[in-house]
Amino acid sequence: MLAIIEKLEKRLEELNNELSSPEVLGNPSRLRVVSMEHRQVGEILKTGRQYKECLRSINEAREILRDEADPELMEMARTELQDSTEKLAVLEEQLNVLLVPRDPNDAKNAIIEIRAGTGGDEAAIFGSDLYRMYTRYAERRGWKVDLLSSNPTGIGGLKEVIFMVKGDGAYGEMKFESGVHRVQRVPQTEAQGRIHTSAATVAVLQEAEEVDIKIDEKDLKIDVYRSSGPGGQSVNTTDSAVRITHIPTGTVVTCQDEKSQLKNKVKAMQVLRARLYDHAIEEQNRQIAKERKAMVSTGDRSAKIRTYNFPQSRVTDHRIGLTLHRLDDIMQGNLDEIITALKKDDLEKRLRASGKEAEKAA
Repeated sequence: MLAIIEKLEKRLEELNNELSSPEVLGNPSRLRVVSMEHRQVGEILKTGRQYKECLRSINEAREILRDEADPELMEMARTELQDSTEKLAVLEEQLNVLLVPRDPNDAKNAIIEIRAGTGGDEAAIFGSDLYRMYTRYAERRGWKVDLLSSNPTGIGGLKEVIFMVKGDGAYGEMKFESGVHRVQRVPQTEAQGRIHTSAATVAVLQEAEEVDIKIDEKDLKIDVYRSSGPGGQSVNTTDSAVRITHIPTGTVVTCQDEKSQLKNKVKAMQVLRARLYDHAIEEQNRQIAKERKAMVSTGDRSAKIRTYNFPQSRVTDHRIGLTLHRLDDIMQGNLDEIITALKKDDLEKRLRASGKEAEKAA
C-alpha cells in the first residue's frame, strides 16, 4: 500500500505542475480533465497520509515495547499499538475502495428519458408519477430540474418526458434508475377495481458537453413547425417547435415546450448531443452497449428492474433483492435508501473485479 501512496504523491506533484502550465491553462478541455484527476488523487491521499501516520505510530509503539523497561510507558505503547492496528485496518479498507477506478462521467449532469411502456393510459400516468418522483428527489438533493421535452396525455399522463438534472454528481446517483419500472395497482381508468400491471422505461444519459462530442452542422436537418397541445396562446400560431435529425445516425429529437424557437433548438441539441455521446461510448465498449440494451429493453413488463406494488405499499428492486414497505414515501422522492444500496452493490462488484485484475497482474 505504501508504494501506491508514494506513486500517488508523485502523481499529485505532476498534476500541480500541469495545472500551473500555460498549455493546460489555455486548453479548457485539458484543464477540466487535469482538475478532475487532481481532485480525485487529492481525496485518496488524504486517507493515504492518515494510513502512513498510523503505520508510523505502530512502528514507534513496537520500538518502545522492544527497548523500554518502564512499565507505564510499555502499557501506553500497548494501547497505542492496539488502537493504531485497528485504525490501520479501517484505513486500508477505505483506501481499497477509493482506489477502485471511478466512472469519470459520474460528476456530470444527467439527462433522463421516461417513456410509457406496456399498459396504455395507465403506463403514461405511471410515467408522470416517475417524473414527479425524480423531480422531488432532485429537489431534496438541491439539484435543478430542467424540462427538455414532454408528450402529455389528456388524463394527466406522459407518453414521454425528457428532462435534465443539474447538480454535482447527478449522473453518478441517477444512473442506477435506468431500466424498466413496473407498477401494480388499480388504474384510474379501471371501473371494476381490478389490479393492473403496467410499465415505463427510464434511460439515464450523461450530459455531453461540446468538448465531449463534435456535431457537424452539415449532418443536421432542422425542421420547424407549429406546436400542438398545452402551451398557451402561441400554440398553433408560431413555428416554435423544432425537430432535429442527425443524418448519419438517423437520431431524431423534437422539442416544443418553449414558446421560443431558439430555446427549443438549444434544448433539442442538448438531448441530441447526449444521445450521440451515449452512442459513441457504446461503440467503444461492447459491454456497455450490451448493458444499455438491457437497460431500457422494450418496455415489456417482464424485463423489470423494479416493481411498485400499491396495494401492498411495496417497492422491490429486483437487481439486489431489496424490498421496502413504504411506497408512498418513495414516490415522494425519498429514494436515498434504494440508491445507496445500488451504489454499494456496484462498488462491491467493482472491488471484486479490481481484485481479479490485481491477481492477474501478480
